[in-house]
Amino acid sequence: MLLDFFPSRRLTVYLAKMFAVRIVAVLAMLVLVLMMLDLLSRTGDILAYPGNGQDDLLTYASLRAPQLVQRFLPYSVLLATIITLATLNQNSEVIAMKAAGLSAHQILAPLLLTATVVSGFSFAFNERVVTRATATLKAWEDVEYGPIPEDPDTRNNVFFNDGNDVLMARQLAGRGEASRLTGVTFYQRDDGGMITRMITGSRASFANPGWRIEDPVVFDVATTSTSRPAAPLVVAEGTSLAQITLRRVDPDAETAGQLSQSIAALKAAGRRTAELEGYWWHKFSGPLAAMLMPLLGAVAGFGLARSGGLFVRAVIGMALGFAYFVVENLGLAMGSFGGYPPLLAAWGPFVLFVLVGETVLVRTEE
Repeated sequence: MLLDFFPSRRLTVYLAKMFAVRIVAVLAMLVLVLMMLDLLSRTGDILAYPGNGQDDLLTYASLRAPQLVQRFLPYSVLLATIITLATLNQNSEVIAMKAAGLSAHQILAPLLLTATVVSGFSFAFNERVVTRATATLKAWEDVEYGPIPEDPDTRNNVFFNDGNDVLMARQLAGRGEASRLTGVTFYQRDDGGMITRMITGSRASFANPGWRIEDPVVFDVATTSTSRPAAPLVVAEGTSLAQITLRRVDPDAETAGQLSQSIAALKAAGRRTAELEGYWWHKFSGPLAAMLMPLLGAVAGFGLARSGGLFVRAVIGMALGFAYFVVENLGLAMGSFGGYPPLLAAWGPFVLFVLVGETVLVRTEE
């Protein structure tokens, strides 16, 4: 049995189905158009790598599409809200529902329920699909669209400082203590910054502390002699996993759980984590933007259509929705450099526009 907050079961299903169809249609249109524009700018770079062809363009599209869905799903809900309510208003269906005794909140209830389901889908989609696609795409871009690394966490051309000494590697793969380096070069320097010894190796693993270089080749600058120790050498013992984490953290490519581990590692090393904490909170507040859009776009569905104000109301609804995204990005930017606490930066815009949307709806219709 439905709660009194909802209209009848038949009307709830009718409105929810109409709204859901328009969300899918608007999202598909946006993603297709933006994908074509994106491919126009990226095709030359992808095909510039020898051997790349149409299959690689399709691979790029499959990796880029989840990012577009994530970014433009809330916009699709906003536009679908305006289209749905404006259509109902134009056909006098809103007037009929209000004449039957339904309040504005009851008319919006099926849309809010559908948007809540969309928010849940958005969170799961971001965690399971978008993060993996983003990590793979960035790893592919790092190799200039060459062969995609088997490990999306792979990073190229990394280096670590250990006091005056520097450890460089052509590639870093793996996570945590399972991290491994390939194409390793360790420069041991004196207090004046001059290189006194150079150790190279094909690969190295994390030794906790330091890095264990296998098959090392040691070059002594003072004697210009080269030696090959039989056993692996441990170098850069002053480095830590926090340095690895610091160079690898990409909030868009990590799930909420992985980002929590990265933040904990950076905190243990005394690093500033306010920006990452803001992005962590945004992983939960961001998908809820879809749930907020019906409330902000609701102004387009009420008022007399014959008064000529329908278009103006639709513009106001769009303005409120886009204002939310502007304030949301501003809040994250303020949180990034410490202007706002991470919790406020992520949740402040959402709470603010819930109050704004509710105020507009109550004052105009209730």
